[in-house]
Amino acid sequence: MSKRYAGIAWTEAGYRVEVLDDAGRRVAEPSSWSGGRVAELICWLRQLSDGREVPAVVLDSTNGLLDGPMTAAGLEVYRADPWLLPPRPDFGSVTAVQLAEQARTAPGALARVTAEGGTLTGRAEEYFEGVERGEPARAALTAAGRCFDHGRRDDPRVALTFDDGPDPVFTRQVVEILGRYGARATFFCVGHHVAALPDEVRRIAAAGHEVGNHSWSHPFLPDLTPEQLREQLDRTGEELARVTGAAPAWFRPPYGALTPEVLAALDGYPTTLTMWDVDARDWSRPGPEQIAATVLEGAGPGSVVLMHEGAGDRAQTVQALPSIIEGLLERGLELVPVGELAATPDGTGPADAA
Repeated sequence: MSKRYAGIAWTEAGYRVEVLDDAGRRVAEPSSWSGGRVAELICWLRQLSDGREVPAVVLDSTNGLLDGPMTAAGLEVYRADPWLLPPRPDFGSVTAVQLAEQARTAPGALARVTAEGGTLTGRAEEYFEGVERGEPARAALTAAGRCFDHGRRDDPRVALTFDDGPDPVFTRQVVEILGRYGARATFFCVGHHVAALPDEVRRIAAAGHEVGNHSWSHPFLPDLTPEQLREQLDRTGEELARVTGAAPAWFRPPYGALTPEVLAALDGYPTTLTMWDVDARDWSRPGPEQIAATVLEGAGPGSVVLMHEGAGDRAQTVQALPSIIEGLLERGLELVPVGELAATPDGTGPADAA
């Protein structure tokens, strides 16, 4: 039985899909999907099985938005790394045909993406080495107020942050729960989803929450040229400004991948880098009880908590959120956006987080 590969490219408009069998024959006509129709795309891929295996999905490392929902749905997902592929355009991935062809001609060179390892499955050592090399530059930016990890440890406030949205299902659930408790948060949105779901972003802003920049396609930043990296931020910032009326002041790098090269490319960029000191690890879906326990064990005055409400099955995060909020409120901790947590007592600038 022949193997089939669905190459999925991202563009400004959404996703482009080409499905080939292992002889290079086209299994279906090329199709296009907006960033808000991922669930429909998964259903479409399943329908191509025709009693056989669902086509294996092939992405590249500049697309960090599909591995989560697709692995959660039980699909076989692979990543084609830059050294296997032709050069990318300044904005967008290589073509869907090129991704499918790479899988068809050299499947053993691809990395199988797992739910536990996420998009960077197989590149963890490279990631940690790059982050370690970037620590001195990051520390200098933190001292200069250009990178924010947490607030003052005597400040009885916490910032809950949610990455990778907006999402057509989970964003409004998170916003509703926050509203129930009078809590405000920061949502780091990806441009790909903002363009597809602008009403969800407006819903976030109308509820009094803060909106930040999280790149356009959630790429592994070290794989981008400086020009490609800035293009990701510029387009996302412009889209958020168009939708909300205000340019974002905060940028969270996907995966926190701040290598020296990435930091050099961001030198002088007008947004403040935003990291975290508590990682809920909700993307790995360990169960709502474990997510809540991780946050409540790690968070304290001044903490910035990393969670997710997009680019995957975030039902466990939604289920854990009431327990997280109640636990923090019981300790007398107010829940505020990053911008308020980072402000000095007179509200004029970043706080001294030392």
